[in-house]
Amino acid sequence: MTTVVPTSEEDPVLSAVRFTADLSWADAGADVAEEQVSRLCVEAQDCMLQNRWLDLASLMLTSADIIFSKASEKDLECVYTVICNLVNKPEGLGQVHEMAELISTKVTQQPNEKPALRLKIMFNLYNLLESPYSRFFVYMKALNMAVNGKVTEHVVPSFKKMDGFLREWNLGVKDQRQLFLTVANILKENKISSKDSFKFLVKYLATFSSEDELSMSEAKEEAVRAIVEFVKTPDMFQCDLLDMPAVAQLEKDAKYAQVYQLINIFLTQRLDAYFDFHTANSTLLESYGLVHEDCIEKMRLMSLVDLGKNEPQIPYSLIRDTLQIEDNEVELWVVKAITAKLMDCKIDQMNQVVLVSRWIERRFGQHQWQALRMKLASWRGNIANVMSTIQANKISEDGVQATQGLAIH
Repeated sequence: MTTVVPTSEEDPVLSAVRFTADLSWADAGADVAEEQVSRLCVEAQDCMLQNRWLDLASLMLTSADIIFSKASEKDLECVYTVICNLVNKPEGLGQVHEMAELISTKVTQQPNEKPALRLKIMFNLYNLLESPYSRFFVYMKALNMAVNGKVTEHVVPSFKKMDGFLREWNLGVKDQRQLFLTVANILKENKISSKDSFKFLVKYLATFSSEDELSMSEAKEEAVRAIVEFVKTPDMFQCDLLDMPAVAQLEKDAKYAQVYQLINIFLTQRLDAYFDFHTANSTLLESYGLVHEDCIEKMRLMSLVDLGKNEPQIPYSLIRDTLQIEDNEVELWVVKAITAKLMDCKIDQMNQVVLVSRWIERRFGQHQWQALRMKLASWRGNIANVMSTIQANKISEDGVQATQGLAIH
């Protein structure tokens, strides 16, 4: 965060006003320039004396905007630092938010002109604010400006702090939707991590409930996008999309019902169901950029996981028939599943079976959460019993030692 350090006896605000006024009126001639500079300085001084901080910010922003293309980035940063620091002047949070809105709106109006500097100014303003909602407002303005100014690489690192931001901002549902969708779009555009983009897209979809039927229709295209991203991403094998109302609405939608059918196949069925789907909907898959061969590979792995869930000892022949592969490919696909951390198992070549000890759940919804809760409760009970046994044994041992001590004396 930039800090204003006075270097002369004149107030930093008046110095900034004088600097911007001098530069903006420099081409008007000495007489005109002197008159206008004096007028602006007097007006700024009046605003300060009368505590009209919003008016002062407006006056300074107008001049700063005029000189934005003329001044050096260093000088502009100093000027805007002074302007941003005005948010510390009002006592009421309402007026502070008005000033934050005014400053951020003005700074982001020309996103293509020195966009990196504009972002720096925005984050300086953000750090000066105390109100969580004002901070969120400025952050969203910064994100949108980064998109329009094509400098999103400067905001992506802040996404790592999103959990902390959410705790601090305490946002309502609509603001959460706006935030999650914006972040998902930025990550998709940057092509940094399809998984991170998918994660925020899922967060966006999770904000819709079945009672929110009127607004839920706005999420249809994003629900389709999430399904396509899941199917397309080769190392993503688990999600809870089917349990989300925003996705479930697609099942009976005339336009997107087949897309819902696709995610249902990937999360609950096996390879033969996918082949049937492809036969009837090959054009649809191509329209979403899905490659048939990639889908087959992913479905083979997911089908193998499904076998492991239902068969602790899977015969080679069942793997061969389910994955529709040759006999000599069975062990290769088992190794692929182990490498992808989809299952833990041992290959018994002598008996031609695969012994499964662990597998992932493709669909992690309400039922899986309940099962996990029961398992954790069981573990907690077992640990409590072990600790009670240890404590009882310790008391018994202490009693024996005390008795032995008395006997010696």
